[in-house]
Amino acid sequence: MATKKSAALGAAKGSMKAADEAGGAALADTEAARKPAKAARKTAPATKKKAATAKATAKATTAKRALSGGEAVPADPANDVPGLEEKKTPKKAVRGAGGVLVIVESPAKAKTIKKYLGSGYTVKASVGHVKDLPKRKMGIDIDHDFQPEYVVIDNKKKVLEEITTAARVASRVLLAPDPDREGEAIAWHLREEIRAANPNIQRVLFNEITKKAVTESIARPLDLDQHKFESQQARRILDRLVGYQISPVLWMKVKRGLSAGRVQSVAVRLVVEREQEIKAFIPVEYWTVDAELEGKAPPPFTAKVARFDGAKVELSNEGQAREVADALRASPPRVASVERKERRKNAPPPFITSKLQQEASSKLRFSPKRTMGLAQRLYEGVPVGEEGLVGLITYMRTDSTRISDDALSDVRAYIGEKYGAGSLPVQPIVYKTKKQAQDAHEAIRPTSMKLDPEKVRRIWEGDPEHAGGRDERETEDLLKLYALIWNRFVACQMVPAVFDQTSVDIEAGRVGLRANGQVLKVPGFLEVYAETVEDSANEDAGSALPELTEGDLLTLREVRPEQHFTQPPPRFSEATLVKELEEKGIGRPSTYAAILSTIQDRGYVEKREGRLHPTDLGEMVNSLLVKSFPAIVNSDFTAQMEERLDQVEENEADWVKLLHQFYEPFKVDIEKAKVEMRDLKKEEVPTDEICDKCGKPMVIKWGRNGHFLACTGYPECRNTKEFVRRSDGTLQIIQTVRPTDQLCPTCNSQMVIRRGRFGEFQACSRYPDCKTTAPISLGVACPKPGCGGYLTEKRSRRGKPFYGCSNWSKTQCDFVSWDRPMPQACPKCAAPFVVQKITKSGTRLRCLDPNKSGCDWAMDAEAAESGAA
Repeated sequence: MATKKSAALGAAKGSMKAADEAGGAALADTEAARKPAKAARKTAPATKKKAATAKATAKATTAKRALSGGEAVPADPANDVPGLEEKKTPKKAVRGAGGVLVIVESPAKAKTIKKYLGSGYTVKASVGHVKDLPKRKMGIDIDHDFQPEYVVIDNKKKVLEEITTAARVASRVLLAPDPDREGEAIAWHLREEIRAANPNIQRVLFNEITKKAVTESIARPLDLDQHKFESQQARRILDRLVGYQISPVLWMKVKRGLSAGRVQSVAVRLVVEREQEIKAFIPVEYWTVDAELEGKAPPPFTAKVARFDGAKVELSNEGQAREVADALRASPPRVASVERKERRKNAPPPFITSKLQQEASSKLRFSPKRTMGLAQRLYEGVPVGEEGLVGLITYMRTDSTRISDDALSDVRAYIGEKYGAGSLPVQPIVYKTKKQAQDAHEAIRPTSMKLDPEKVRRIWEGDPEHAGGRDERETEDLLKLYALIWNRFVACQMVPAVFDQTSVDIEAGRVGLRANGQVLKVPGFLEVYAETVEDSANEDAGSALPELTEGDLLTLREVRPEQHFTQPPPRFSEATLVKELEEKGIGRPSTYAAILSTIQDRGYVEKREGRLHPTDLGEMVNSLLVKSFPAIVNSDFTAQMEERLDQVEENEADWVKLLHQFYEPFKVDIEKAKVEMRDLKKEEVPTDEICDKCGKPMVIKWGRNGHFLACTGYPECRNTKEFVRRSDGTLQIIQTVRPTDQLCPTCNSQMVIRRGRFGEFQACSRYPDCKTTAPISLGVACPKPGCGGYLTEKRSRRGKPFYGCSNWSKTQCDFVSWDRPMPQACPKCAAPFVVQKITKSGTRLRCLDPNKSGCDWAMDAEAAESGAA
């Protein structure tokens, strides 16, 4: 690159001098300067001196064009060559002719930014990372300070070619991926690939995608942040070292295809240990006694027994509860004291990433992955009527509660206008950011107080073809999430809610009772937003007590002794696991959703009824990792590593030293694990079960689907059984052969369902005498007219699942689909089934349109499931 530039400089010193004086503007392209000179020699034959003059003139003209942003600059008339301007000669594109090139990650973000920048700017999307470590090898030179070997991702080569071509003709390049470590890594790799085409590269950061923010950032470009990139690089190398060195050990000891991760393994451990707590929990019986009382004025109210014979009451059995209840009935209750006070509840801070995921899960039933996908859309830009694409929220990966001064002024003006001066604090409320927070970005908030959720809803309802989502459900979900962010932001700058709280102590002989009540006096921020279900259920409605004074006699209406048992800690939901990770300092805002997706996709954790349960595989792998790699799966170690990565970003630690300090003890643990880790593939646990085929004992072994019973007579006897453990530890055999209502097409015997290496299938009950098998139906009939078959799952030569007709071998029915058919009718065209398409961005249901009616119905699977629920 430098050589080419030097040649260009030497060929046209005048142009070079002008470029230097202009502050490093783009140089003239050498080839573009040569062609006009050749044309001049052909069109106007002259002496060598005239030809040289024409050549120099052409180069100077080209250089001036580059300096002026691509506009033609008139040549000096004294140097004009007759006929030069008359012959049109094709020229190569000149640097600067393409204006300024801005590179972002996503096409949606590119469209929004292009709208704000207008002509003179070209906006391209890298569509995420363009380079990464190689897939088929570690790609890290451990012996040379962990130098990484980055390669261009296969499906990004064409994207890079287009970006490089655009950079070659641009006056300068502005790299604008997301303003976090991941975005910095994308920017760094882009610069490495395109600086040979154009070295004039700078970085811009968009905290929000609005015209003001974009133009201000473009006007103040920055240098790339090497320390932020090194922090991200160190994280990537750490994850690669852990994954590529622990995973082969698991393959060798457990089964192929398993993986371990520096952060995901800690998350699995949290879920497993919570399950162990639940299993080890022993419920303890306890009793409470409540009394329903009535004063001189309504309403009746409930008081709880708090003291008995002057001591705090602790009732462990029914006898004690009955004794307290009898004593309560024996004496008339009387008001001993009344205490009234005012309680204030402050507004919650604006959203950070983890809190947004938690609240969206609790209030909207969105998974963290879906929440972040919708938030990304709102940040990058959605169509909003005549305004076109608008980024409705600020950057959604943040751990800071900071709010800009402009945003504070706007929201305070909005509150004063809509809710009145009484809802507005005297001074703006400033929230403290946690000590370990990076504080690189603002809190998540709306970008404009002029676009409230109801206004956006009206715009989208008035023009549904240009609404924010790809379908009605997604549009509604975008509105729900936007309203959640909007309301939280407005509430965070409102006055506290004020409650009148009353506590009443009541005496009834040997028994002391207490009643608490509160009434909402000033709603404050609760008029807009209640942080939790408890807030809205208890505090908004209030539990009013009647007017009571000391010495009042009360009427005892009912006494209620009730038995209770202590409860084990609840299993994690996705929201509470994110909260746990945040509190322990594990992961960062950009990683929470990925962590939860990974541990479920790997089969270590599964979600049932909204709660996370460890699988047998998850529990087994966790036990092996805890024993062999105690530091890796230790939450304190992981949190400390996150802090050290933060220090690398702040230039307070060296990333190479960090990796050396991690790898030396880790290498020792790897070698020990290869020898000492339990080999589940070879392990056999004796049982009392006897093989019903050969009479030999059966043992517990580990296979690709978990533990199973196998006959010790293998390989002569291949009998196996599945089992589960009862609560007392004994084994309960599970029947793996189930009857069906189908008949064998060969011998007319009953077909049964069996399990094989590729899953369940139908087989003749007379096996091995009859070896007829058939695939299991998906519950969907083949849509081909007159076929009569059913759709089933198949596998390609490379093992990839696809779906086809059961009659393929008989009638050569050629119906196939890569997407899984689902036995539910299309709500739009009434087609008998829809298909489920799984992509990196999520799972969607869509109509396959077997009737060829042009149906385009589609919906996110998660939204369809929550809608059905």
